[in-house]
Parts: sequence; structure tokens; C-alpha cells
Amino acid sequence: MGRGGQDYGKTENASASFSKQEDFAWARDVKQCEERYKVNPELGLSSAEVEKRRQIYGWNELEKHEGTSIFELILDQFSDTLVRILLVAAIISFVLAWYDGDEGGEMQITAFVEPLVIFLILIVNAVVGIWQESNAEKALEALKEIQSQHANVVRDGKNSNLPAKELVPGDIVELRVGDKVPADMRVLRLISSTVRVEQGSLTGESEAVSKNVKVVPENSDIQGKKCMVFAGTTVVNGNCICLVTQIGMNTEIGKVHSQIHEASQNEQDTPLKKKLNQFGEVLTMIIGVICALVWLINVKYFLSWEYVDGVPRNFKFSFEKCTYYFEIAVALAVAAIPEGLPAVITTCLALGTRKMAQKNALVRKLPSVETLGCTTVICSDKTGTLTTNQMAVSKLIAIGSRSGTLRSFDVEGTTYDPFDGKILGWPVDGMDANLEMIAKISAVCNDAGIEQSGNHYVATGMPTEAALKVLVEKMGLPKESDSSLSGHGDPQRCCQWWKKMEQRIATLEFDRDRKSMGVIVNSSSGRKLLLVKGAVENLLERSSFIQLLDGSVIELDEYSRDLILQCLREMSADALRCLGLAYKEELHEFATYNGDEDHPAHQLLLDPSSYSSIESKLIFVGLVGLRDPPRKEVRQAIEDCRAAGIRVMVITGDNKNTAEAICREIGVFGLNEDICSRSLTGREFMDYADQKNHLRQSGGLLFSRAEPRHKQEIVRLLKEDDEVVAMTGDGVNDAPALKLADIGVAMGIAGTEVAKEASDMVLADDNFSTIVAAVGEGRSIYNNMKAFIRYMISSNIGEVVSIFLTAALGIPEGMIPVQLLWVNLVTDGPPATALGFNPPDKDIMKKPPRRSDDSLISVWILFRYLVIGMYVGIATVGVFIIWYTQNTFMGIDLSGDGHSLVTYSQLSNWDQCSSWNNFTVSPFTAGHQEFKFDRDPCDYFKTGKIKASTLSLSVLVAIEMFNSLNALSEDGSLLTMPPWVNPWLLLAMSVSFGLHFLILYVPFLAQVFGIVPLSLNEWLLVIAVAFPVILIDELLKFIGRCTTGLRYAAPTKTSKQKAE
Repeated sequence: MGRGGQDYGKTENASASFSKQEDFAWARDVKQCEERYKVNPELGLSSAEVEKRRQIYGWNELEKHEGTSIFELILDQFSDTLVRILLVAAIISFVLAWYDGDEGGEMQITAFVEPLVIFLILIVNAVVGIWQESNAEKALEALKEIQSQHANVVRDGKNSNLPAKELVPGDIVELRVGDKVPADMRVLRLISSTVRVEQGSLTGESEAVSKNVKVVPENSDIQGKKCMVFAGTTVVNGNCICLVTQIGMNTEIGKVHSQIHEASQNEQDTPLKKKLNQFGEVLTMIIGVICALVWLINVKYFLSWEYVDGVPRNFKFSFEKCTYYFEIAVALAVAAIPEGLPAVITTCLALGTRKMAQKNALVRKLPSVETLGCTTVICSDKTGTLTTNQMAVSKLIAIGSRSGTLRSFDVEGTTYDPFDGKILGWPVDGMDANLEMIAKISAVCNDAGIEQSGNHYVATGMPTEAALKVLVEKMGLPKESDSSLSGHGDPQRCCQWWKKMEQRIATLEFDRDRKSMGVIVNSSSGRKLLLVKGAVENLLERSSFIQLLDGSVIELDEYSRDLILQCLREMSADALRCLGLAYKEELHEFATYNGDEDHPAHQLLLDPSSYSSIESKLIFVGLVGLRDPPRKEVRQAIEDCRAAGIRVMVITGDNKNTAEAICREIGVFGLNEDICSRSLTGREFMDYADQKNHLRQSGGLLFSRAEPRHKQEIVRLLKEDDEVVAMTGDGVNDAPALKLADIGVAMGIAGTEVAKEASDMVLADDNFSTIVAAVGEGRSIYNNMKAFIRYMISSNIGEVVSIFLTAALGIPEGMIPVQLLWVNLVTDGPPATALGFNPPDKDIMKKPPRRSDDSLISVWILFRYLVIGMYVGIATVGVFIIWYTQNTFMGIDLSGDGHSLVTYSQLSNWDQCSSWNNFTVSPFTAGHQEFKFDRDPCDYFKTGKIKASTLSLSVLVAIEMFNSLNALSEDGSLLTMPPWVNPWLLLAMSVSFGLHFLILYVPFLAQVFGIVPLSLNEWLLVIAVAFPVILIDELLKFIGRCTTGLRYAAPTKTSKQKAE
């Protein structure tokens, strides 16, 4: 065993002593941490101690949660009420078909088509549902990709490169530039002068964070733990020695993993699915009542008895007729359920996703399209969503023509694109000497770069340095330069020119004490120059001179120093990060230095403690203000949200001042608004007494320094308050809240794979305004879905009324279940889908969002469609009766086929036909077929009903086509919203009529559906009976428009009282 184990104890209990307690490594100094974890940083842990600790802590990897079994997923697909009704109807229908294929006039093949089609629908629905469910946990898999694969570990006194999963608490790890941090670790010692870590994906910070070994308070938030590095983050500068404190699921990224899993367990149905489930439950009750009524009305046909001495005796039961009326009940269930609704909804949502994709919103989960429409709150991340996540110089301060004067230039542009914007107020005759020096320092004292990637520009290196390079390009070249040296399309043309003129021979690296970086260059003037950039206050302390506009150098007096510091305070108040720029000409030690390691001056460069003395007596030339700027489109998008009644809450990991400045600039807050009660840090909110009331405030809210758990808590509280929440984010830290929100929106460009997999929608352009456009599209889609749901339900009501009337009047069954199934699935499908193309209302984003509990069908709409349904039922049954009892109707001759007429009394008592004396029937023709009834005249009411049944089916199809025109607008007349506003609907009607003609005039299909071709006169009868549905609904719409105020006055008052 190595000394690491010997010195600090040998028993497992000793190792376990710190495993059961909350670890606050950031609140202990280095020595305390070494003692607590019982390790010598020079030797590391011994192999035996590692094994002991692994028994306690396990492997450094994220857990793989047990997913839902395939059997559970299958069962889940049948939890929907409508699906269960369909399943029962299909099973009963199949059993009846098996025993009696031609009962009730159906052919054998027809009897089996209906249950098989229903089973097929259920199977397809289940497969789609299982596929969606199986994709739900991919966010957890993507999270594992972020973990480091290897680590440079000290064990048994030796350095080893080991798989990161083998780390245990107490391990000593060396981190270098480019390394991915393998576990949560306490920094023990910096090897380089500085160490910076990019942890924005975990914390939401817009810049890389400098790490040190200093102790911080126990209650520090994750951003404040400067002495800790976290698993999954990346070292961008320097190297250091660290102590592993947490591994696997105990790391910060492990906690995110647990939160994602927890959020995925709490996923709720979308508002539309909830409404459809409620509708299904109501439908179940209605179907039950109507089925019971049908049986009670017809019980006399299959069950009879005689009263003997007042007691019922001699019961007679007809199993044949019992199953026949049972089939009618099954037909009733088939008629009442809009089987095509799931398919049409899926199609409409899929079309919606295509429209949204054209607007850069990529929808990953179809129901999200509809949920977007009722979004009431958008919780937006700041960095990368409201802002560009690209540092940009927005203000340049140069020295004036005399002491005590400054010049200020505003810089346009929000990206790394050098051609994005210009510098306002720039001298028309080009740069003066002072501006040239600013450009020289910005270009040469810089390790970053800009390059074009596709249609946008990206930074390599530190974002602040890249922003300075962009500034240099916007400043242009000096007048004396040879502009032909590089092509005008080169994004670093000016920087390359400066680098050629000022050749860098040494670098004075940035460190946290002097807060500056310097480079020594061989200047084109033949002298050595020191170019420096850094914190303004620190540079001013080491500056003795300033350079004026004309290049002359004068002493830095107290007034000029105070003026520069005042300017710094004003820029900092606007949340700008400021960098000062200075240079030095008198470099006596380096006068002959050319990078030679044997030169005496080289020893000074090897000692960072000498950098401050080298960077003394500087000549100050100016300063720049940088920021992560807001996107240009965001301000208008925020105003659109306000007009649409959507509240915007900004939740960011960035610091409070920066976030508040951005929120004021984009319009979340007013420029001079008092925001004390509206802007809290995540911790302040968690300690807040009445969190829900804080979240209920109208207008915008800001939460800064927010951790993942804060974001989740905010989303959870909003959802408890019945808000529909859209949450945006791009980092690992956003994933749990994205999963928990009603709509999780991830960034497509800057977003991590974890965030994308946890989301419902991905923004291809990372732009907040795209969300607002998607909300408008979601509202439009929901309105269109309401249109086709109303259309389909009104059609189904008509079918139910038709079957009920048939049973109540005692006439032969007009339409068989397979015909109703054809209408519901195929004929109704195209018009319902086409209603999804209805143009959106012009004021769609001027209305407040609908509540998620708003009824899909209001009482008035239900009444309207009950009236329409009654007419559909009366028309389909009426045309059946007309064919049997009338030779002409409204001047249309129906006697051309030679069929025999019967009285209504005979038709309603057709089951007693065998007892009628001298009842005969003439043969009739249908297409090329002739139907004869010589053997059994009573068969006229069974196989002979085929023409009347075809008329009923055709009237049903025609009425539903006309009814689809009624659904173009909820209350608008066809005179104000004519059919051609949606040409897709006219095309869909043509397709549906075409499909109906197909089954009518193709013999094989006509046999399957039990129908025959119709003559021209019979088609005129169909149109005459079907067309009035438009006139009836126009009258109902007119009444609706006249009574709108009365119908909505009471509910509005109630909602206001509720709000108060």
C-alpha cells in the first residue's frame, strides 16, 4: 500500500466517514480537503484504498434507469376511452361475424371487414404511440455523451491515464487545456498562472470562468464555487491539480440526470388529449344510454311472454333476433365514435410541423404543435436565446485632441460577422494615430480568431478576444496601408495586416493578480513595443501617460484618470464588460530581444511575478465595452407576446446586473421601471415567502443566478397554477426544466444534445422570435382542429340519430356498420384534413391565449350540431322511407327502376311480413343487376333494401360534404367566408365524392359495401335531401352572431371575479 493509504487510515469505516455527510469541499481550504479525503496529493490514493472506496461509492458513471417495458407501453396505448370503446366494439363485431356472417343482410366478406379495419386502426395507433414513448428517454443517453472518457490520475505515486469511470472520491487528477472534467473536483493547485473553465452549458454563464483555490461560503451557488470544477465542463485555459469530491450520480451533472428522469415521470397529457379523453368519457355514457334505449325499444321483437293469472309465463326468446339487435347496438357504437379523428389530428399536426419547420421551429413531438397555441407563459433563457451568445464590442472610447477629453463611438452588430454593422460617427478621413494604436493592440495582443462556418461566423478562442478582432475589421485599415494585400472577403483581413506589421516575439500571459495580458512585438517602426489589454482600473494604476488623437503622448493627470473611471462606471452600469488598452515604448531590457532563450531578458518572461514591473509606466489609449448583445428581433417579439396575452419570464444563470440591463433593453422591463419586486436571484426566489403570488404578477419577471432546481421549481409552480408553460434553454442545466415544461424549446445551433433530446421543439436559428411565430401557428392549428373536430362530431351525431330512428321506427336497418366505418374513416377524412388548411385569423396574436381547460365544444356549438345531427339522421332515414313508399319526391321521378311501393305501416312492421296475405313484390333494377323476390317476397326488406340503403349512404356522404363547408368558420357565414378561401377543402370534397363513386361503380367494392349504382334521378334526390343542411346551419350561425354578447357576458364576469 502506498503512503496515501498508510498515512490516513486503513479501514473501510475511515473511508466511509465522509461518504454519509454533506460535502462542502468549496468551504474548506486545501489542507482540510486533503485530510478529509485522506490523500497525499503527491502520491495519490493506493490501489487498495481505491478498491475500498469503490465498494462504497461505485463507479463514476450515470445510472441507467429501467425504461418502461414493451408490455406496459402496449397497455398504455389502450388507456384512452375512445380506443377502449372501439376495441370492445371490434371484438363483439368479430365474434358475431364469426358465428353469423350474413345476419342482417350482410355478406360474409362484409361482416369481417368491419372488425378487421377497426383492429388495424388500433394496431397502427399503438405502434405510433410506442415509437413516441421509446424516444422519450434519449435525453438521458445524450447526457452520458457529455461525460469525460479518460482522466490523468495520480495513484501509488505514479501518473496514469485511466478510464474516467474508475475515479473515486479522493483521487488526484491533473487537468490541462482542452480536457473535459471527469468528475466534480476541488482545485488544489494552479500549475499555470490562470485556469479558465467553460461551464456555461451547466450554469448558463456567458463567459468562461476563472478558477482558483480560495475558500467560498458553504451556501454559495454553483456559479460562486470558483474553487470547484464540475463534470462535463471543459478547460479552455491553463492547467491545475484537483481532488475528486463527487462522482457519478452525486455530481452536478448527475443531479441533472436525476431531475430529467424525475421530470419524464411527471409528463402530463396535452390540453387537447385531456379534452378528447373527457369527450370519450361523455361519449361512453351517451352510447350506453342510447344502446340501452335501442334494446328497450326492440325487446318485444326477441323476447315475449304471456300473462297467466297476472304472472308473466311462457317466455319466448329469439336468439337470431337478439343478435340482430345486438349488431345494431354495435353499429351504434361504430357510428358514435369518430374513428378517423386520431388519424386526422395526426395529419393536421404533421402539416403544422411542416409549416413551423419553414419558420425554423423543428417540432420533435406532434402534440406540442397544439399545446403551443395555449401557451400563457414563456420562460426564456437569456444567453443564446434573447441574446446572440456571441460577445460583441458595442462602445469604443478613445482619447480626444487634448487632455481631459474623450471620444465615444457606438459600434453596431451583434455577431462575429465583421460585415454586420458599422461604427457610428467614424471619422470620414480614416483613422487618426490614437485609433490606429487601439486597432493595433486589439489585433495583435489577441489569441482568438474568426472563421466562417456555413452562413455564419464563429469564434475560435476566447469570445472577448474574438469580439476585439471583429472590432478591428470594422475599424478598417490605416490610410497608408496597402489594401491589396488581402481579399476583401477575408474575415480577418485587417487583423492579418496588423500582425504582419507588428510581429509578436513574446507573450506576458494573463493572470488574476494584474488582470492583464501583454505582448512584445517587433514594430514596423523598428522599435520594440509592449501592447497590453486588461481590466481598466488595473491598467490605469500602471499607466503614467495617455496618447492623444494626433499620437502625441502627455502625462496622465488626475482629471483625465477620473474622467476615464467615470466613463467606466457608466458603461458597467449598462452591463458592459470593459477592457482597457495601453502600450509602452521604452523597453530597455528587451531592446535586443528576438525570442532567443539565451537572452538575459528571457528569464524575466519565465517569471510571472515580473510581469507587473514590465507592464509599468504604460501609455493609456482607450477602452472598449463588450457584451453578449440582444438579438435585433427580440424586442418586437416581446411586444407581440404582450399583445397576445403571453407573459415572458427570463430565467438565466448569468449575473443580476447584466440580466437586468438586457431585460430593460429588450422590453421585458421599462427603461426607468422600478424592478425590485420583479428581479430576484434563484436563491432569493427559493427563500421567498409567497412564491406563487410573485409568479402571478402581470408583466415580465427576471430570475438571475438560477440553478437547474430553481428553473424546475418555477416551472412546477406555474403548472400548478394552471399556466401552460413554454421553457427555452440550450445547456445541460436547462434539460430538467425543458422536460418538465408543457413545451420544452431547445436551441438548434448552440444547444447541447441533452437539451435537444429533452425538448419538444428545437429552434433551428436559436431565435426567441421564432417561438412567438410558432405560438401564432399553434393557435391557428388549434382553431382549424376545432373546426374539423366539430365537423366530424356533428357527422357522428347524425349517424347515431339515423340508427336510433331506424330502431325506434322499427324499419329495416338503413346502413350497415362497414358503411359507417367507410364514411368515418375515408369519406370524412379528406375534408377534415383540408380544414387544417383554413387561413389563420388576422388578429390571432392580438387575442389572449385560451385557457387549457376551455371546453372544446361550447354548449351553443353542441346545440347547433345536435340540430344538424338531427337533420342528418332524419334525412338518411327519410330517404330510405321515401324510396320504399313514394314514386316521386319534389318532382323527381323515382319509379324508373320498377321497384314496388309499400305503405309506411308495412315498412315499420316488416318483421311480420310472413303473416301478410297475398304480399307480392315486383323485381327492380340497379345498374346492370336485377333483383327478384319470387321465392320470398319478404326478402324485399332484407336483400331488397340495397337500393334504399345506398340512397341513405349517399345522402350521408353528400350532407357531410356540405357540412364541411359549414365548418369553415365557427360563426361566419359562407357569404363572408366563401369556400374558395380554402381551395384544399374543395379539392378534398372532390376526392371524397370520387371515393364514394369508386365504391358505387366498381362491382367488387359495391359487393363488399353492400350497395348498388344510382341513376341520375336518384342523385337529384340525394342532392335535394342533403343541401338544406347548409341553409339550417346558416340560420343557426346568424342566431349565434346575434346572441354572442349574451352567451359570453356571464362567463367573462365569472372569470374576472375568479382573477380578483
